[in-house]
This record gives sequence, C-alpha cells and structure tokens, in this order.
Amino acid sequence: MPAISPERMQDRYDAILDAAKRAFAEKGFEGASIADIARIAKISDGLVYRYFRNKRELLYGVLQKFYERILVDLELQVFKHDKFPARLEALIKRHIGVFVADTDLCRLFIAEVRTSSDYEGSAIQDLNRRYTSVLIRIVREAVTNGEVKPECNPKLLRDVLFGAIEHLAWRHVNGRGQLKATQTARELTAMLTSGICID
Repeated sequence: MPAISPERMQDRYDAILDAAKRAFAEKGFEGASIADIARIAKISDGLVYRYFRNKRELLYGVLQKFYERILVDLELQVFKHDKFPARLEALIKRHIGVFVADTDLCRLFIAEVRTSSDYEGSAIQDLNRRYTSVLIRIVREAVTNGEVKPECNPKLLRDVLFGAIEHLAWRHVNGRGQLKATQTARELTAMLTSGICID
C-alpha cells in the first residue's frame, strides 16, 4: 500500500470532520451513524475508524474545530476596540452571529452535548470556558481601568450574558424565530453598561 502524504491525511481528516458536522446537524448525535458520516465523506466506514476511535471522538473533533475558529474571530472582533462598552457590544454581536451562522451546530451543542452526563469536566466544557473567558478578561481589564465598578462580578456577568443570549437564540435554532445581531447587541450593551459602568 503506497504511503499517504501528511497533506493528504490532513485533507481526509478535515473531510471526515466536515461530514460528521453535517451528519450530526441533520440527525443529531445519537441519530447519526459512522456509516452516515462515511457516506457523506465518500469513504469506507473502516477509513473513518483509522482517523477516529468512535463517534464521541468525532463529535469532540467537530466542536474543537468549531471553537478554535470562533475563538480567534471573537478575540479579533473584541480587542480591536479600546473601550469596554465597544468591546462588550462586539462580543455580544459576534456571539449572536455564531448562532446565525452555525445554527445546526449550536442546536446540537445546547440540546445534546451540554446536557449529556459526560459534559462536566470534558474537553468540550474546557473549550466553552475558554470562549466565555474573553468576557471575564475584558471585564477585569475594565475594572482595572476604572470603566467598570469594582464590585462587578465577572463570572456572574458571564453567566447572565451568555444565558440571556442562549435563551434568545433558542427559538432561532429551533426554526421559530429570527435573531437580529446588531440590534440585540446594542440593546443588551446599553442595558448592562448602565448597571455596571462608572459614569
């Protein structure tokens, strides 16, 4: 059997992850099978197992790729601004944009991944914490800079903000509503900054 170049192996790895993302989006994690993923990727079932041990590892691969991409973009959008209100608005707008751009994957994460018994302490939970830690960083910097009241609890604000956005997005990811990223970001920013920022 001829050797496969590292580039070809990476292409196959990426193609399998893309196929898994599509299969999970269409059928859910439990409903999708390795055979479905192989069929979408146009390869054999056995070849999938050469790259991934099982379906759970595939799911983690899909979500890791997703988080790595959106984390880089979130930081770019947030840290191009100097002032806290602009950073907060950019963060909210970008996060809502994720629900719009990756609706199926967000639905999978909320409905199946985060509620599963093995989510606590998992690599996926760690990736989610890294993503939401961007908000904690900008709040702490704003407290240091005198923009935000020192009694503001960054972790509580994180839970309030991301919980509120998820609640707003739930109708959208289930096809029963529409998200308006720019308008919602502006309104949420005004609401939150009026309570925590120093005049």
